[in-house]
Amino acid sequence: MSKRKGRLINGVLVLNKPVGISSNSALQEVKRLFFAAKAGHAGSLDPNASGVLPISLGEATKFSQYLLNSDKTYEATVVLGCSTTSGDTEGEILQKWDTSHITTYCIEKVLSKLRGNIQQIPPMYSAIKHKGRRLYQLAREGKEVERKARSIKVITLEQRKFRSGKRAEVDIFLICSKGTYVRSLAEDIGSMLGIGAHVRNLCRLGAGPYQIEDSICFNALREAREEGFYKMDSLLQPMDTALRFIPKLLVSDEGGYFLRQGQPVLVPNAPRNGMVRLAFKNDQFFGLGEVLEDGRIAPRKMVVDTSSSTKASAILRG
Repeated sequence: MSKRKGRLINGVLVLNKPVGISSNSALQEVKRLFFAAKAGHAGSLDPNASGVLPISLGEATKFSQYLLNSDKTYEATVVLGCSTTSGDTEGEILQKWDTSHITTYCIEKVLSKLRGNIQQIPPMYSAIKHKGRRLYQLAREGKEVERKARSIKVITLEQRKFRSGKRAEVDIFLICSKGTYVRSLAEDIGSMLGIGAHVRNLCRLGAGPYQIEDSICFNALREAREEGFYKMDSLLQPMDTALRFIPKLLVSDEGGYFLRQGQPVLVPNAPRNGMVRLAFKNDQFFGLGEVLEDGRIAPRKMVVDTSSSTKASAILRG
């Protein structure tokens, strides 16, 4: 039996991904720096985008889906009057328009139509699969396939700064549901104005509970690595911070033991329905449970005891 390579470390690193590297490359670098046995990211960022990229380590990967499903916050510059093959600055220019006639009023009128529940067609330059191949792979071969529109929700869409002229630009602030492509939104803004558009300087400011202020850059990580794993591990967020929207339920050691064995238990002060975040009386998180019709708590996703020493680890008893 082969030995596991890497440390059994649990937690979430809120990475401030720089421009120029893919989300997977960023993930692998974080995994290498932490010498982690297991890691995964919760929602990719384009290589030419920067900002919040939560990296789950160890048992925290079990709860990444909740981050994938969470709302995201972005800021970006929409370059008006210029369309590209990719919807951003990486693509080839397709066509240019004079934007001297565009005003803030014109933009606000368009933005108002893009707020709320809308349908969006994913761009060709995306990681969505078509017959086993990524769309961006087909796009690089000059191919285009039909894509089905998807339902998304634009919660907030504001213009922050407008720069008029023959090649106008507008800075936007956006809060949206999962699956929203900011590049497609920029193209829609241009199309509705009767001109082309593409996105520039895309930055993710937030993903679920994690904000840009919480993020750590690679330079800080490498400096921490020089001080040792203890310093690095102190940069991790506890794994249940991704689940803050789920009510916490404190469980006795005995109740926790049976839950870890897969058995439903009655827990005092439990809510009447829904999911609960399970923790021992000392506040140590050990999994997710669901309230059954008879009031008992059934285990749904449980954390394995890896005996990690960091504050981000889930410590189990039994």
